[in-house]
Amino acid sequence: MPSPEQIRDGQRAAWARLSTGWEKWDSIIMDQLGPAGTAMIERLDIAADQQHLDIASGTGEPGLSIARLAPKGRVVLTDLAAEMLDVAARRAAAQGVSNIETKVCSADELPFDDASFDSVSVRFGYMFFPDMAKATAEFARVLKPGGRLAASVWVSPDDNPWTSIAMQAITTEVELPPPAPDGPTMFRCAAPGYVSALYADAGLLDIAEWDVPLELVTDSPEQYWEMISEHVSLAVAALQQVDDKARERIRTHAIANVTAFEQGAKTRVPGLARCIVGTKRA
Repeated sequence: MPSPEQIRDGQRAAWARLSTGWEKWDSIIMDQLGPAGTAMIERLDIAADQQHLDIASGTGEPGLSIARLAPKGRVVLTDLAAEMLDVAARRAAAQGVSNIETKVCSADELPFDDASFDSVSVRFGYMFFPDMAKATAEFARVLKPGGRLAASVWVSPDDNPWTSIAMQAITTEVELPPPAPDGPTMFRCAAPGYVSALYADAGLLDIAEWDVPLELVTDSPEQYWEMISEHVSLAVAALQQVDDKARERIRTHAIANVTAFEQGAKTRVPGLARCIVGTKRA
């Protein structure tokens, strides 16, 4: 298995390449993932002067939403990929959000002092950390006593046809290697209680988890495929292995299957996330 440093280097390069696709499809992605961010924010008790840390921020959410709720506070957006944070900074400027700063860093080596933040959020980043226990310990370290950590992860592939439809189409042409038993993958944290156990080991209390339904809404099955093929990391990597004819066969397969989710003028493909919250001992 690759070392943590090798995993991070690969992730940094991959997400740098994906930043263009994420910016292109920003409005659809944010609408899809928004309910998870909203559910996390509701449990963080954001105050006007909140000092908040957003981990694996990508293009900026839920950090930017939290910054708007804390006009007298500060939100630090962190990510491995500077290119993703560049998109977040542009989004912040476009939205008139000025109480944010960005920092390129790894989740398991945070460059912040102990007890620096009132709250920490990790939306759909946990499953990609090489060492999730070490990262969780870091989140607990930088939290102030009584501060809260909120995260979201994906539940099983069967609960997320928005991605499984695309990946099943890809496997008709590409032989994907099985994931490493405990390596970073999209559904690594799907089991109930998985992240809660990490919280408990890091000393967090009052841990709760609950499921949040999501929905990927596009204008058509064709737009669904175009979007997925440009911003989902595993799909993008797999499609680079095939020629144009194979790509077209994959596209045709995915579009045929996703038509089952057409509703009127939109294509609505469901998904399911799990949110987890915990509190540092006061």
